[in-house]
Amino acid sequence: MNCKITRNAAKVLKLELDKPENEGKLLRVVITHAHGDHAHYGLDIDTPKENDTVVSTDKEIDVILENDQPLLDGVKIDYLYFPEEGFVITNPSKGNHGDH
Repeated sequence: MNCKITRNAAKVLKLELDKPENEGKLLRVVITHAHGDHAHYGLDIDTPKENDTVVSTDKEIDVILENDQPLLDGVKIDYLYFPEEGFVITNPSKGNHGDH
């Protein structure tokens, strides 16, 4: 399992993960909707469960990915400021390069 986090996303995520109420928790990428050969993704702050893999990233943020979800392997988390501020989660390794 693999996950990439951009520099912009890491800055925002670290601010959230450093809050006292999130102590001991990790970032989780979830599939909010899947259809055909791609999925739409979301983020959560959570603790690993039995069926999860914790993936280390080069931004010093560990990410929880559910093992039996192949569309999570290779996910990329970015944070954009324009045209709208917010997270953009795609999976280029599966042909998903953004919302359609």
